[in-house]
Amino acid sequence: MSALEWLAAAALMTALFWMTYILERMVSLGVLGALRPVDPEDELRQALWARRAKRGHYNAVENLVVFATLVLVAFAMGKGDEPGILAATQVYFWARLIHFPAITFGLPGIRTVAYLVGFGAQIAVALRIFT
Repeated sequence: MSALEWLAAAALMTALFWMTYILERMVSLGVLGALRPVDPEDELRQALWARRAKRGHYNAVENLVVFATLVLVAFAMGKGDEPGILAATQVYFWARLIHFPAITFGLPGIRTVAYLVGFGAQIAVALRIFT
């Protein structure tokens, strides 16, 4: 797979993370309850893991914005086909795939390491852009 395909896979994976906490919301509040606007009391009725999954999804979206921008800038500059960019997109994908369940299931050590590895992939792409 190319770096752009890995980036697309990371975007798709991030887009699917919401399913975990929405399905739990349907179980805890019912289908109609899940369709209502979010009420702070409803959120407190959700399982702790589902609230963590929601935070993990938000974190994934925030980081994907930065990472995707960097990768697309690298491609626009003609550096996107470099092996370092491919490696960074692969590392980013796997780091984020580990990060989401780690935050969802409350594994802080694994979550932190996975986050830092993903952040390192962002820095690696940025360094390729500016060097």
